[in-house]
Amino acid sequence: MKLLSIVWLICVSTVAIFAQGKLLINGDRLNASLRELAEFGKTPEGGTNRVAYSDEDIRAREYVMRLMREAKLDVSIDAAGNIVGRRAGSDASLKPIMIGSHIDSVPMGGRYDGQVGSMAAIEVARTLAEKRITLRHPLAVIIFQNEEGGTVGSTALTAGIAPERFNVVTNSKKTIREGIKAIGGDPDKLAKPLMKKGDLAGYLELHIEQGGRLDQQKINIGIVEGIVGLRWFEITINGFANHAGTTPMDQRQDALVAAAKYVEAVNRAARSITGRQVATVGKIQAFPGATNVVPGQVVTSLDVRDLDPTKIAQVIDKIRESVKMIEAETGTKFELKQTSSSEPAITDERFKSAIDASVKALGLTTFPLPSGAGHDAQEIADICPIGMIFIPSRAGISHSPKEFSEGSDITNGGNVLLQTLLRLDKQIQN
Repeated sequence: MKLLSIVWLICVSTVAIFAQGKLLINGDRLNASLRELAEFGKTPEGGTNRVAYSDEDIRAREYVMRLMREAKLDVSIDAAGNIVGRRAGSDASLKPIMIGSHIDSVPMGGRYDGQVGSMAAIEVARTLAEKRITLRHPLAVIIFQNEEGGTVGSTALTAGIAPERFNVVTNSKKTIREGIKAIGGDPDKLAKPLMKKGDLAGYLELHIEQGGRLDQQKINIGIVEGIVGLRWFEITINGFANHAGTTPMDQRQDALVAAAKYVEAVNRAARSITGRQVATVGKIQAFPGATNVVPGQVVTSLDVRDLDPTKIAQVIDKIRESVKMIEAETGTKFELKQTSSSEPAITDERFKSAIDASVKALGLTTFPLPSGAGHDAQEIADICPIGMIFIPSRAGISHSPKEFSEGSDITNGGNVLLQTLLRLDKQIQN
């Protein structure tokens, strides 16, 4: 009886420690794994050039799979080429909780985007294995393939891949079809989604902010309210090309002058509405592009984003109103062609509450904010509740060799990921 009492007290004490947020990851090991991962595609500037399907990406995937096996996960590659590590839960009736991110980079990118969330998810699994903790839910750790090329791996999970997309040439010089084959996937099985609504209990992702709010305000953790929706347009402005020396100023139909007015109008439209909506003109090209010719045509762009679709629509409506005025002033004609669209993905209230409770239990500071960048979580939101945890990015820099997050912030993020997972495992009943 005495022995049983001692065992019981130890168990109760252990549970109490976990409940108080004292179960922690190995931060040194997490940061070491990030440094090791950064060697695959390391650039002289200290960044990472590890585009999806490249040799560097394939070698990094092998490294990641080794870590996942060391974390006692059953590792496989799905038809899309995503790496999935699984561990059974104690309740066979429950759906898996999925955590993870991606390890591919943009060309000449940084060492933290996606990689922090991927390595932290593996570290969480390793911590649970070391402590011999079995969750109620099955655990799925996922490393999505080709997030930077348009969330290809997560799109395959939730929507399937459209036939024409397989022929898109990626930064690796491989088509998406060739790339998926190169990493062990099977593109012939991707006409339909690999998962459906209800297959997962939820998805949780840790990521660097890719913005400067947390760093500027010295906040430890960002609780993501949602991932913004976006509308992309290609804008063609048609004027009339003519001789720069002989065409009077009052007789010109200068497409570039119209474009200049348009750029200012986009900025003005986004600023005219209260909120956090953004609008950007990211590229502009004038034709014929000669010093001595009045530009007859300009091809430019429009990117509008917000968490609220009505705000996006309001900004676009204001831009269209300005375009009509610019056409009248300059004698030009605008053509607006929508090229891409995604709806906002609002994060789940239970997930936000669990993140907030975990942050407070760890004695950290937190701040709610939207994600202005797209993530795999945006695709996964179509089939299950999602949550996202942000850590600070120094000066808000991302997609650059200068991208940087402090080791202590990475450790904090890993601990919040672990604690949130434990809370959700108790709270979610499906």
